[in-house]
Amino acid sequence: MRSVTRATEPDPVAAVRDYYEQSAEREAERLSRPADGAIEWALHARALEDYLPPAPSRILDNGGGPGPWTLWLAHRGYQVTLTDLSPALLDVARDRVALAPRQYAANVEAITEADARDLSAFADASFDAQLCLGPLYHLTSSTDRHQAVREAHRVLRPGGLLIATVMPRYMRLVSTVLEQGSAAFTTGTVDLILDEGRYDDPRPGRFTGGYLTRPDDVAALFEGHGFRVQRLLASQGILAWAQPEVAALAQRDPDAYQRLLNVAYRTASDPSIHGMSGHLLVVAERLAGQVE
Repeated sequence: MRSVTRATEPDPVAAVRDYYEQSAEREAERLSRPADGAIEWALHARALEDYLPPAPSRILDNGGGPGPWTLWLAHRGYQVTLTDLSPALLDVARDRVALAPRQYAANVEAITEADARDLSAFADASFDAQLCLGPLYHLTSSTDRHQAVREAHRVLRPGGLLIATVMPRYMRLVSTVLEQGSAAFTTGTVDLILDEGRYDDPRPGRFTGGYLTRPDDVAALFEGHGFRVQRLLASQGILAWAQPEVAALAQRDPDAYQRLLNVAYRTASDPSIHGMSGHLLVVAERLAGQVE
């Protein structure tokens, strides 16, 4: 196997925080961009509607960044606490909550900096559900990923729900080669993705510090720490590789667009598409008992 070229490895948490500090404005708009995050937003919203307990349940939006899901939940009557590593993203969230109608803003209990591996600011069994739509694919150490799942288990009540995202390998691999060409092979980036599930990009303002999983490994991470996986969905469904075309369809034929989204959500659990998804959404129930 070709040797992999590695720079001196920075502190992973610092590198991820720095990325989001530099890209806060772009990240704040990602889920609203038609050819980027709009399909993910639509399918995740359907999953939340289907699986979350009824309002006014308490929800931890762990790693919620600029707060789009916090506001979505607050508008539906949930009591929400937002955490993230990035002060810049949390500032965006605070500004957005301040602009929200008072009756919805009042449902946001707190906005605070926290690390998914250490939720010690929160008591045991203090939330009915937790969103973790980002932290797990930025924890490149297996020890750190397991710690984050243990912490999620601790702060959830028995029967509580964890809804988390992970990132498979192949879409990132292909998009990297399309951008970097032969350099993706000669620098060892492709081998690092395939062999270790690692993605690092030293360029300022670029996504970095990524852990890319295999779909077959996802359930074990959660079920080994007191969860039962209820559903595993492709976040963009069958539409991951056609998002610009789907965005154009939404403009010229809104009815066809909505029907296609229905199909994408209905088929999002098909294992045959999971390996090529941009993200996977995990819906897992916190079982009674202690984490080993």
